[in-house]
Amino acid sequence: MLVGCLRGEADIEVIGEASDAITANEAIVRCNPDLVTLDIEMPAMDGLSFLRHLMKFRPLPVIIISSHTPPGSTTSLEALRAGAVDVMSKPLSPQSAADLGRRLKRRIRELRACPVRVRPLAQRRTTLRLPARRPRMAGGLIAIGASAGGPQALELLLTQLPPDVPPIVIVQHMPAAFIPLFAERLDQICPMRVAVATPGEKLMPGVAYLAGGNHHFVVEQSGGSLLAGATRGSPVHHQRPAVDVLFHSIARLRGVPVVGVLLTGMGHDGADGMVALRGAGHETIAEDAKSCVVFGMPREAIARGGAGHILMLEQMPATILGHFDLPDETGRATP
Repeated sequence: MLVGCLRGEADIEVIGEASDAITANEAIVRCNPDLVTLDIEMPAMDGLSFLRHLMKFRPLPVIIISSHTPPGSTTSLEALRAGAVDVMSKPLSPQSAADLGRRLKRRIRELRACPVRVRPLAQRRTTLRLPARRPRMAGGLIAIGASAGGPQALELLLTQLPPDVPPIVIVQHMPAAFIPLFAERLDQICPMRVAVATPGEKLMPGVAYLAGGNHHFVVEQSGGSLLAGATRGSPVHHQRPAVDVLFHSIARLRGVPVVGVLLTGMGHDGADGMVALRGAGHETIAEDAKSCVVFGMPREAIARGGAGHILMLEQMPATILGHFDLPDETGRATP
């Protein structure tokens, strides 16, 4: 079915098929593909184990297509953390087969248009050396957008920030049913609390708010408080929630220091929003190509002049924290 949906596309060629991990490994070495689609249930070695093997010895873009990866499943999230650039469910009907074909072709073309640097989470670990005396954090807001490769990048970045950071608002492109599971995973490992944003709730320091699915995430101002907001609206750049919608809403805030961060991802969602944030006088950070899984969204932000800083992922925590450091009692910045 997959071969059939791709056959006839002038810019896509299927150069090999395999029904088990051993045959697949041989075919990958022989054919040197640009991308692999991978099932979870296979003879001899399951797909997750084979994915981890590929990421260690032959990193390349992998799209998981399996009946074992329904939206919201733990297997789906583990595949993304292991290095898969996307996860799709096997179709249950002819109608859903057509939807899968369209989505798969779009992803293949997006990946071809973006430089891809695939590294599993285990190879992206880093440790931030925080000062012995923690700086006091000023009020403000941290806004983050991410797409393909984002689950890995967010896990690394958030675990390196202290628990008393200003509120963090996040749009991560992923199917709606994955988001609560992803928030739960981050909440278990991050210093701050991580939760799916509830429309109308007050944004509090020490909490990271993940956009829910199927609606756009915005930040609203009421008196001296920042509130999570939601709007249905049409998808923007094929996405709902969209990073651009969040960033544009934040650019309209008054009297709130903001750091906007655009991480790895395909396409250009968030690029215009970064321009708006920078134009409003806020700090903006785009992820450097050297640490991006997919250098698409950050590349567009840089090209449009929206990036005040271009940093590798491991450099970001210190820059973010430096923007919110309060002076000590002598009036000097805390060392």
